Amino acid sequence: MRITTFDFEEHGDERGILISLEENLNIPFTIRRCYFMYNLMPGVRRGYHAHKTLRQVLVCVRGSCRILLDDGTEQATVLLDRPNLGLYITADTWREMYDFSEDAVLMVLADQLYDESDYIRNYDAFLDYLKKKNAEGKQA
Repeated sequence: MRITTFDFEEHGDERGILISLEENLNIPFTIRRCYFMYNLMPGVRRGYHAHKTLRQVLVCVRGSCRILLDDGTEQATVLLDRPNLGLYITADTWREMYDFSEDAVLMVLADQLYDESDYIRNYDAFLDYLKKKNAEGKQA
C-alpha cells in the first residue's frame, strides 16, 4: 500500500506559525468541501467507510489521532500529530479514525461535495466492490 503524506511549509517568526493550504498547489485537487471533527469522546472510532471516487486530505490541526487505511489487501496506520502534516486518501481506500487525543481537531479537505451514493459503509461490501472493479478492469 502506498501512503502519501504532505509536509506543509510553515511560515513563522516570534509571532507564531502560519500554514497555507492551496488547491492544486499543496493540496492535489480543487477543494469542494471542508469539515472538522472535535470534542471526540475517549475511545471513539470514526469513519468505517470508503469512497468510490472522493479524494481527501486529512490534517490534525490540533492534538493527534491515528488513521487506519485499508486497500483490500493491505492495512497501514498513520499517526497525525502535527498541523503541518497532511494525509492524502484516494478513492477505494477504507478508513477508520481513532485514538484521538482529548484536544484533537481533525480537518478534512475533500474534492467533492457530500454525496451519500459515493460511500461504501460496509467492509464486506467494500471488498466485493474492489473485486468487481478489478474484474471489470481486467476485461477492459
